[in-house]
Amino acid sequence: MLPKALGMGAPALPVLAAALAGLFLFLGLEKTLLWRHCHTENCEVHSSAGIMITVGDALHNFMDGVLIGSAMLVSPALAFSSTLAVVAHEIPQETGDFAIMLSAGWSVKKAMAANIAASLATLPGAFGAYYLLDSFRPALPYVLAVSAASFIYIALADLIPAAHRHPKQGKPALQFLLGLAGVGTIAIFVLKH
Repeated sequence: MLPKALGMGAPALPVLAAALAGLFLFLGLEKTLLWRHCHTENCEVHSSAGIMITVGDALHNFMDGVLIGSAMLVSPALAFSSTLAVVAHEIPQETGDFAIMLSAGWSVKKAMAANIAASLATLPGAFGAYYLLDSFRPALPYVLAVSAASFIYIALADLIPAAHRHPKQGKPALQFLLGLAGVGTIAIFVLKH
């Protein structure tokens, strides 16, 4: 996504500055809105009310929609790979959010309804980005850079620390190979399109 943003004709420095600003934006959102990507029940923020998790998750899902909608303006292949990345991240996140809501005392039905409602925030984000950004194409490289920053932030804040937290015999090699497989999958999409 960041290479696409850099290849759209905008000056590199402002595009990279937008990505850096995006990293700080997501850090600020996480710290102020309890927008957590924790995938376990024992996180320090889980004692907060389930409503905070739902609001934070809805904002996060809206931004995922913006990412997908802006990627669609560049190419269907980028939108597809972005959607796959979002889905791969959302499954464990939504499962974790569901567990948080249950541990906060919510019923299964209420937790499921809140999780579905928060997930639906992706749709206005995607359609809004697609239709509004089409009118503001010069802004697209910067929006893509901020969208890329969301994935970079997730990797820096959650995935890499989690990989280092639980090293087991043979797991580092498997993690490395899976990382290479991910890069290879992306390379196939890039080379075909």
